[in-house]
Amino acid sequence: MKLLLPAEYFKQFKKNLTLHEISGSLGDLGTLLPIMMSLAIGGQINLTSTLWFTGIWNILSGICFGVPVCVQPMKAIAAVVLTKKMSIQENMSAGLSVGALVFFLGITRTIHLIGTFTPTPVIKGLQLGTAVQLIIKAHNLVAKLEWKIDGSNWSDNNTWILLSFLFVVICYHTRIPSALILFLLGLIFALVILFTTDNHYEQPSVGQGHYPDTIIVPNAEQFRLGFLNAGLGQLPLTSLNSVIALCALIGDLFPTRKPASTSHVAMSVGVMNLIGCWFGAMPVCHGSGGLAGQYRFGARSEVSVILLGSVKWILGILFGSTLVGLLQAFPTSFLAVMLFISGVELGSAARTLNEDVEDDTKRRENFTIMLLTTGSLVAYSNDGIGFCAGLVSAALLALQRLGLKAWLRELKDGLWSVPSVWRNQRVVLPVAEEQTSIVASDEQSYGTQQSQKDATVVVEENVNSNTSIHKK
Repeated sequence: MKLLLPAEYFKQFKKNLTLHEISGSLGDLGTLLPIMMSLAIGGQINLTSTLWFTGIWNILSGICFGVPVCVQPMKAIAAVVLTKKMSIQENMSAGLSVGALVFFLGITRTIHLIGTFTPTPVIKGLQLGTAVQLIIKAHNLVAKLEWKIDGSNWSDNNTWILLSFLFVVICYHTRIPSALILFLLGLIFALVILFTTDNHYEQPSVGQGHYPDTIIVPNAEQFRLGFLNAGLGQLPLTSLNSVIALCALIGDLFPTRKPASTSHVAMSVGVMNLIGCWFGAMPVCHGSGGLAGQYRFGARSEVSVILLGSVKWILGILFGSTLVGLLQAFPTSFLAVMLFISGVELGSAARTLNEDVEDDTKRRENFTIMLLTTGSLVAYSNDGIGFCAGLVSAALLALQRLGLKAWLRELKDGLWSVPSVWRNQRVVLPVAEEQTSIVASDEQSYGTQQSQKDATVVVEENVNSNTSIHKK
């Protein structure tokens, strides 16, 4: 990202400040709100600290990466914590342990080796698997809603799901900020329920302001339980989806920008949790699903996440934990549709899998590896299992296609390149291929009101190590 003087940066920020950036900033709420709400209600996070720190991380991520990199919950940790009703200390222990390990992988550049030598079909399979999981999560949010409308469910029912879905699809190739409109409608419904009906929800209050005043210091047993029960399953998810797949998606969506370094993204994830979790903030990471959702709903620059972070921070100061009631009243029908569309957008990234491959046998092999990775991930709800299944499948299929002698030669070349890749992340490995990317027709369209339909396909020579020997 080119460094700009403050005056130049604010001029560019003002230029990029559009309704579409505001709409795009809300594209990840379908993942954030249900998890954050559930953890806050169960006392497993401090909502004030969560709003403060996720807001700060949103702002810093936007400034540092220059693209709408989201800050989202660590879903595997949240799922285990909610299912097993773990304490806030064990939740924070899981976040701290995963953050420390991912930071270590980033600062030692080990994470880059994982990204460099992971076959492209495996990465696409991880993205597609995560997309399917988002769609399943969207269904789970609304599984108990009904078609029949009465006084108790007027704001949250299957009719609103259908209308919201039709609205988003109709607006799919337009400049109408659909996520912003859905969010505002849901917010109006939530406020009406909160202040005009008999309910058990806590009403927001300003008071004297709200600040992170909770210090969480887990003991050794809580660290052990937190890491083994929740953190261990999150580690491959964060390494693969929040770092490797995210960097690949940034390259697909913003190929004219400076590519995001896997090491920098990994260290960013580590720092967020090594600081925030001591104050009871929700364990967070970046993620390809969140970026896809924000991009789908209009985000084209860092402006979207800076705006979102600023709103979170202000809400944390003004209302803090008293916002739990408002979150509970927000209609899940709107959240589910936003989450569903985010999954569709993430899954569509798999469309470029074979655009640079002419050999029909290799095209079928890539598609098979991607589906095996996706199927394993979804079947076991575990990115680590999907990753391992994809790697094994890629190795076995390549062995059959190349023969033992050629396969061993490729393996030897890859192993010999490890030291140089570790020393220099921009090194070009042998047998570099051309890569087809989706880029905007005008570089300035990022951060403006250009929609995804303005994109054109261009072929650019690969100079990054991410498309190297593993594509064989």
